[in-house]
Amino acid sequence: MSNIFKNWWRSRQFRLALQNGNLHQAQQYLKQIEASGAKLNWLEKLFKKYISTERTLKDKALDNRHLRQRLQQQFQTVDELEKQLDRVKIKPDSSFVNYIRKAFKLYNHDVGKVQCTGIDERIFDDFEYHLAQFLERDFKTRDRAQLQQELQLAHQDLNKLRRGIDPDYDQLLSSQLYLAKYFLDNVYCSYLAWFFIYELGRLNPNPTILDIAAGPQTLAYGLALLLQSNSGFDSIPPLHISYYSLEKQKDLQYQGLKFWRHHIEAKPQATNLYFRFETTDILSYAENNKSLPTHFFDFICISHCFFYDSQQRDRIYQVYQRIFQESLAADGWVLLIIQGRKLFKTYNITQTEGTETEREALTQLMSDLGLKLNWYQYVTSTESRLRMKENFAQYASENLPNQPHLNQLKRQYCDFLYSSKQYVIDDYIILAQPQLTQA
Repeated sequence: MSNIFKNWWRSRQFRLALQNGNLHQAQQYLKQIEASGAKLNWLEKLFKKYISTERTLKDKALDNRHLRQRLQQQFQTVDELEKQLDRVKIKPDSSFVNYIRKAFKLYNHDVGKVQCTGIDERIFDDFEYHLAQFLERDFKTRDRAQLQQELQLAHQDLNKLRRGIDPDYDQLLSSQLYLAKYFLDNVYCSYLAWFFIYELGRLNPNPTILDIAAGPQTLAYGLALLLQSNSGFDSIPPLHISYYSLEKQKDLQYQGLKFWRHHIEAKPQATNLYFRFETTDILSYAENNKSLPTHFFDFICISHCFFYDSQQRDRIYQVYQRIFQESLAADGWVLLIIQGRKLFKTYNITQTEGTETEREALTQLMSDLGLKLNWYQYVTSTESRLRMKENFAQYASENLPNQPHLNQLKRQYCDFLYSSKQYVIDDYIILAQPQLTQA
């Protein structure tokens, strides 16, 4: 991964040298690129040809001033063209789209609601197996009695969600329990979010992603698994992904990275992803004068980080708005994933089967975040927008994909909190852009 990033950095410095008209420096970077064994791109080949031509002209004592001016103009034109090509979106392949829709049993009930009761088993079964193996390896290193006690404390922390309280994720095993209880469902949802972005034609070959309150890099996993699903189709070209994680809990980041190395990087064709981690409390981000790249990110993502506490929510929405305005690329997107019940509870709106209350809640959310709604889908495991209060366990066991490896792990290590688990989704996936500010 480091060599890939070094090659990308050299090519970037090479282009900057050309932009600044420093041909000597550009020639030095070209030598470094050639020495590394990396394949030259078309601009580097053009410049190499230029150097060869210039030497030939000097040998023949010809005036090369006019040629240099023309080539300098061409370099500037090529650089602008290359920037535009970087923004070109990947055209969705209908065969791959149909495969995913069939595997996940996606059924559009109306414009804003899609039911999902399936999964790509060849990808997720392997992923779940390695996750269970990863957690079991951790649990085996701990004293059994101490393990049960620490899991109980972590369970009490995470279980605050059921009472409408935001967890702290600060217990010794909070990160491991999160991976066991919620990680698969959230990766499942983030996978679908990236699939919809691909289906809409909004994924580019070199996406830059800022993940706010990233946890164990759930959104990165979703994209990586989607690329694995595409391996038999080759409809998505090799991506160079720049992923920036902002997260308060360093152990969530650390456990996510450990599992990434255990599973994703162990694949024969590992995802070409460059990580940058920043461990910080997003609520104090602005006060600490932290700075993100300006107008850089193609996607700024917030998945499930929408507080129940109104004061915290107001504060964090102000931070979100600042980041959107300062760090999103001109044609970038804000990706939001929020649980359906939480969206309506936040605004004290009673959810109905119709779309009127849905649009009311989304309008308020967009107003609070300073965003303009572009597209959304409510993705649910059931036919209805309303919560299935009776017989859901039976419905889930009969209709939803199972998690056999984690269920076995829970039976072995988590007796006090064990329950059979299927993949369940109840989330709004939203694409939006910042409202234009008045000058």
